Amino acid sequence: MKDKTIDYILRATWQAVSRMYNEEAAKYDATMATGFALLSIDKEDGTPSTALGPRMGMEATSLTRTLKSMEDKGLIVRKKNPTDGRGVLIYLTDFGKEKRELSKNTVLKFNETIRKHVSDEKLKHFIEVSEIINELIQDKNIFNQTEKLENE
Repeated sequence: MKDKTIDYILRATWQAVSRMYNEEAAKYDATMATGFALLSIDKEDGTPSTALGPRMGMEATSLTRTLKSMEDKGLIVRKKNPTDGRGVLIYLTDFGKEKRELSKNTVLKFNETIRKHVSDEKLKHFIEVSEIINELIQDKNIFNQTEKLENE
């Protein structure tokens, strides 16, 4: 690990996870993005389309493309938001709910497999380190910190 940077390890691991999920999703004529969207939509009350992008960490153009594909496949329907006429709510169809359950089971299987191979203590450390990285990035404490040190 000495010669690998932290960002390399994160990137390589995420690419492997992403590839694994996409390969599994392809068996059902879907993508990882579709599965993630299914899990992000409230299965009973629907979800405002504007809330999905931030929830999924997805850009508007990619989200629009994903939702269009899901609508074409009969996984979702769009309805006007009754409390805000300008907004749109995304609802899962019965078929979408069925595929959502499949996506949920896929994620649970991944988590279960990791938990079988990684001790609770190591997993706790992994989560702690991940949270610290996210906090440093969100608080803009990586490159701004470097600039502050150089200016002192």
